[in-house]
Amino acid sequence: MSKTPTISFIGAGNMASAIIGGMLEHGYEADNIWVSAPDDGHLQSVRKQFGVSVTTDNRHCAQQADMVILAVKPQVMADVCRDIAPMVQNTRPLMVSIAAGLTAETLDEWLGGGLPVARVMPNTPSLVGKGAAGLYANDQVSDEQKTMVQSVFDSIGTAVWVEEENLLHGVTALSGCGPAYFFLILEALEDAAKNAGMADDTARTLAIQTMAGAAEMAARSEHDPAQLKQNVMSPGGVTERAIHAFEDGGLRDLIQKAYSTAFKRSEEMAEQLAGKQ
Repeated sequence: MSKTPTISFIGAGNMASAIIGGMLEHGYEADNIWVSAPDDGHLQSVRKQFGVSVTTDNRHCAQQADMVILAVKPQVMADVCRDIAPMVQNTRPLMVSIAAGLTAETLDEWLGGGLPVARVMPNTPSLVGKGAAGLYANDQVSDEQKTMVQSVFDSIGTAVWVEEENLLHGVTALSGCGPAYFFLILEALEDAAKNAGMADDTARTLAIQTMAGAAEMAARSEHDPAQLKQNVMSPGGVTERAIHAFEDGGLRDLIQKAYSTAFKRSEEMAEQLAGKQ
């Protein structure tokens, strides 16, 4: 593998652009990045924005790479993999998929077999450099290659490895779906404040900053969430009364139910995708 690895993206959507932008901000050179997609007009916009090399030929793009990031929709992944299989079987790059539901074994089969394959489950805050990604690698992936994957996805947030591929369903239910959970809470807090007479823009500003500040405190603190929560509460005070309302209303059980439902749906979708290809 070259000292500065060449990374090729097959697919040029929002997530691919977010990853490329994060890499460049962290010092990765555009000269070592290739991107392919069917729409040349869009590719030229990507080239102009990032200064990377572009092509409409997936095989040519894959041929350049030490690492190929498959950034296409799950529904077209089989065709893309089978098309580039002869090329990657010859060059043997690390193959990285950011598509939900498709197992490393399935991807490797479509790519001709025997390749190092990693799966990454990023989430939408990656688009603003605050992503949370789960990583999984098959047995063919070396420690050096794991470090490369870690570096790429740390550039758009935080990335953590799981030892078993099935745990990626848990990642999906937590950080993949999680932004929507927090948006729901944000929406509900805004509505509650507005119902109490607060101006819309004031409610939005305070709710967003409160959520961001709480997340930052949790990230920096040596205490667990239970203690951080306790630190905000005074006996018989306002916060304690609100927390009791949440607890009495079954918030914990509802969150557990939502997480379990998302986990099971992720498993179902994986089975459906595997059966349709």
